[in-house]
Amino acid sequence: MPTVDYSAANSALWNPIAQMGIIAATILVANLLRRRFRFIRKSMMPTAVLGGLLLLCIKVLFDKAFGITFLDGTFLEGLTYHGIAIGFIAMSLRIPEKAEKQPVNRVGLRSGATIVSSYMIQGIFGLGISLALAYTVMPKLFKAAGILLPLGYGQGPGQANNTGSVYQNDWGFAGGRSFGLAIAAAGYLSACIVGVWYMNRLLKKGKIKKLDQEIVDGSVTVDRFQDKDEIPVAESLDRLSMQFALVIAVYLVTFLATWGLTSGISAISEGAGKTINGLLWGFNFMIGSGLAILARVILKHLKRLKVMEKQYQNNYLLSRIAGLAFDIMIIAGIASINIEDLSGLWLPFALMAAAGAIVTLFHLKYVSKRIYPEYYYEGLMSMYGMMTGTISSGVLLLREVDPQLETPAANNLVIGSSFAILLGAPLLVLIGLAPKSALMTWITLGIMIAYYLILLLIACGGSKKQREAAKEAKETEA
Repeated sequence: MPTVDYSAANSALWNPIAQMGIIAATILVANLLRRRFRFIRKSMMPTAVLGGLLLLCIKVLFDKAFGITFLDGTFLEGLTYHGIAIGFIAMSLRIPEKAEKQPVNRVGLRSGATIVSSYMIQGIFGLGISLALAYTVMPKLFKAAGILLPLGYGQGPGQANNTGSVYQNDWGFAGGRSFGLAIAAAGYLSACIVGVWYMNRLLKKGKIKKLDQEIVDGSVTVDRFQDKDEIPVAESLDRLSMQFALVIAVYLVTFLATWGLTSGISAISEGAGKTINGLLWGFNFMIGSGLAILARVILKHLKRLKVMEKQYQNNYLLSRIAGLAFDIMIIAGIASINIEDLSGLWLPFALMAAAGAIVTLFHLKYVSKRIYPEYYYEGLMSMYGMMTGTISSGVLLLREVDPQLETPAANNLVIGSSFAILLGAPLLVLIGLAPKSALMTWITLGIMIAYYLILLLIACGGSKKQREAAKEAKETEA
């Protein structure tokens, strides 16, 4: 019977531990830097983003100066890919709070339209830039590259990584994955730099008050550690183990469902399989999120039918699992950027990064005046943080102008995101349509413009009283 080699020579055994150890050490160093240096805290850069940028710089330094490669790019890409799915599944398994069960008013729909219209305006400018460069100074540029702007800015590194990989592997966009991740990293910097700059501008004009306090990371809602009828802490199976088992079990079903779906599509039509299957695997987190919601409903009905006596989900621990998955995803995603892949893409990257930061701010200023007239600045800053980073960066910016989260702005991020899932469904179709040909890229751009106008009508439409309140808010701004 062969014996297992437990020494360092067995790279398959020790490589994952070494890579995770490097990421763990980076998190600790980044957290120390954020705590020790006030200017980093005031920049509101999330610790995970700081850690990712720090690890990326160290990787480039060791590679260029010493020729040492200590990070496994394939392993980091896998962490980024699985991290987003595990995080979304954990969040979707959570038991909705009572406040979430209440009827959602029209502001929720309009917030969702605002989120998706931000995707559209980012996509319009992104595709406009990539098409303009492809027909002028960069004829070899992948024409659909601009669609990665809303994925990187509006949806974060997970989606940018997945779609960039699909474009790179299936459609020939050289450096597509690194380009998408670089756009996502630039989005976080936009939230920190442009967001803070604009708040300082508002402060000088007396529109907001200075809040001399340390920014505290936190969730939109406070989770209870022990719900009624939940499995007790003193159980033969640790409660965290139960949450982890639920999440991974749903992820296994997600893999099997995606595999079955893609195999069926390929069996019916090889051409359709080439077009659709890559997107299904790239957006498997959405399938996982849907299956997690289904699992949550099934568990609820089993408890109602007395088949189960206890509630197995714990919102607090599921949130912590999601937070861990998203932090690792962000660090691994940024650190896995290959700078050499961007060697011929710096011009479109710079133009899209700048356009994303500026256009998103002006778009949200216009919309926020009309849908959040009573808390305009809170609504604007929270939405800008989320539409250039994630919901956590939106909350971080919001805490500067609303430290106690007294306005509905924080809840609008959560409720609006739910509506955005439905309203944003056409974006998935456009992602698959855009790279097929130059004509399809132009058609995608046209559809985005038309859909943007429709979403703008949904977001900004309202009663006469709401329009008068928006007008008054507009007049008070310099």
